[in-house]
Amino acid sequence: MIRFDEVSVRYPGRDRDVLAGVDLTIPEGDMCLVVGGTGTGKSTLLGTINGLVPRFTGGSLTGRVTVDGRSTGDHPLREFADVVGYVPQNPVRSFVAATVEDELAYGMEQLGVPPHVMRKRVEETLDLLGLDPLRSRHLETLSGGEQQRVAIGAALAAGPRVLVLDEPTSALDPLGAEEVLASLLRLVHDLGVTVVVSEHRLERIIEYADSVVVVDGSGNASMGAPAEMMESSPVAPPVVELGRALNWHPLPLSVRDGRRMAAGITLPTRDGSRAQFEGSGAGIGRGNGWGGAGSRPIVRAEGVTVRYGGKVALDHVDVDLHRGSVTALMGRNGSGKSSLLWALGGRRDAGRVTIAGHDPGELDPVPRRALVGLVPQDPSDLLFAQTVAEECRLADGGTEARCQQILDILSPGIDQEHDPLDLSEGQRLALAIAIQVTDGPRVLLLDEPTRGLDYASKERLGRILTDLSAHAAVMVATHDVEFVAAVADRVVILAQGEIVADGSTGEIVTSSAVFAPQIAKITGAHLTVADALGGRRMETPWPRMETP
Repeated sequence: MIRFDEVSVRYPGRDRDVLAGVDLTIPEGDMCLVVGGTGTGKSTLLGTINGLVPRFTGGSLTGRVTVDGRSTGDHPLREFADVVGYVPQNPVRSFVAATVEDELAYGMEQLGVPPHVMRKRVEETLDLLGLDPLRSRHLETLSGGEQQRVAIGAALAAGPRVLVLDEPTSALDPLGAEEVLASLLRLVHDLGVTVVVSEHRLERIIEYADSVVVVDGSGNASMGAPAEMMESSPVAPPVVELGRALNWHPLPLSVRDGRRMAAGITLPTRDGSRAQFEGSGAGIGRGNGWGGAGSRPIVRAEGVTVRYGGKVALDHVDVDLHRGSVTALMGRNGSGKSSLLWALGGRRDAGRVTIAGHDPGELDPVPRRALVGLVPQDPSDLLFAQTVAEECRLADGGTEARCQQILDILSPGIDQEHDPLDLSEGQRLALAIAIQVTDGPRVLLLDEPTRGLDYASKERLGRILTDLSAHAAVMVATHDVEFVAAVADRVVILAQGEIVADGSTGEIVTSSAVFAPQIAKITGAHLTVADALGGRRMETPWPRMETP
């Protein structure tokens, strides 16, 4: 179905190819997973399948890419619209209509699909992705995860033979991600659709893949069976990392495989004794409390209410944040997580928020930035300079190059003269985080900060957040249960604008199969691979900043 013949891609101003001599064949009806570190060329590989690369990205492409017998070099992009459906990393950029229903119909209108067929497909897509309750909603009122499901639905509705998705579950809660993946599997197995998907959260999808393409960052791309490719892949989910460490063969790709292979094995517990794998998450925890629980809170929010028209996003929420704690804010898409972060930063309809004795909503932008830093879901909202170097200079304000140091740790190797808006999603996010962290705010709020980040980048981010929490309150809204298990001390869960759970990470995330990390489901006594192996993470020095 898809053939790469000696394909190389190079962007202007680059001294090497992003892809170099790639030679692959993806068969019809295959679920092909593309993996690799942040910025290694995964999005470029996906973009070549329908001609977006290099037509809309610039640069040059040599070699030949053919889809269903059509060469992307010989046919304009519009001639692939009925064959290839494409969902980018940032779904907002692909929207053209006002409402969910209109967006689903738009692509079919351009293809001249008869109205009665169009209506049927829209209804099927709404049901397939659980979008019916949102059908009349304006797109800008949806949460990030809801927008991502709409973008997937818009691509599906046109009935393509090939579906290309770049980070399709990055903004989805665990159950939402399972629903989307189940829908994709039905397309593959029942309709023979070829699905090519890039995803950093491999724990969600690796067990369903028929093949894996590893893009290693040097321009090379290799393809093989999932278990085979995971043997040496530079990125791997926790269950695979555990299997590698314990020399399991074949490598487990799912929790079920891991539980079967772990039966009867003993591993060291935190107190040095030995514990047998139980295969149950009950009772797992980091302790009975979380850092800073007994201290005076830096942030105190009381009766916080946020409305969007007639919709209540937050309903009289009370929450405190303390120095010494990384708090994870979790809940299904649309539960009010982003609204709470923005409310803590000053935007609310009712209630009271104080941060170190000040209401951020009453401060001018400069003093507010020194008090609270907020990284939104779309990091591009914080980027306006023409180069990465200029963004960092503006953030530093003429002082030492802290922003650049932090960026080099979060995402090494970014070209300083590159336009920030031309970076990958993960690299833009790393830059936005570095900018917000530079001033050492008293409170740091991050909305889905692991979108577009590989495992190594998330580990580096976790170290920075842990370090920052020694003198600042940190809250992270996320659906990434593996990141929460590794980094967070405390978890707050929202549902329909209200807090329904609040406690230590071990207490909260393992009390439900939805939020439990892979290792907890396998071992019954640990949250992460490092915990299971009795090891400690290595410290990575970074520019520490004191907050007055």
